Amino acid sequence: MEIILKQDVKNLGLKDDVVKVKNGYAANFLIPQGMAIMATASAKKIHAENLRQRAHKEEKIRKDAEALKAKLEANVVKVAAKVSSNGKVFGSIGNIQVAESLAAMGCEIDRKDIEMDALKEVGVYDVTVKCYRDIKATLKVEVTGHESEQSAE
Repeated sequence: MEIILKQDVKNLGLKDDVVKVKNGYAANFLIPQGMAIMATASAKKIHAENLRQRAHKEEKIRKDAEALKAKLEANVVKVAAKVSSNGKVFGSIGNIQVAESLAAMGCEIDRKDIEMDALKEVGVYDVTVKCYRDIKATLKVEVTGHESEQSAE
């Protein structure tokens, strides 16, 4: 019997694969569990159309992610912080501050998509930003600051 898998099945195939299995395996396990549907002529047509539409949407999302990557790599993000006289940042600069600086520039990036260690000194750093599944941008982050005012009271 020919079936279309609705999810990944170990030792059989991946989601959206059309595979042949024994009748009992399909009728008694895969189909009742919701892992597959029978591959009738109409189901194959619907499946092909769904794959075509999904590929079109995927292509548009990838183009948008590539454009975002180019925009991010072309800019330098400046983050201001209080620093000591020797260039150390009080506290640290994390992905939240970088996300806020990007939002001020007009790029809405979720802070969870920014992969970085805490920045604790003044300087320029490379930070990885996940734009889409396998598309990642390298963003330049410049930590600048002013010396804290030590008041003797």
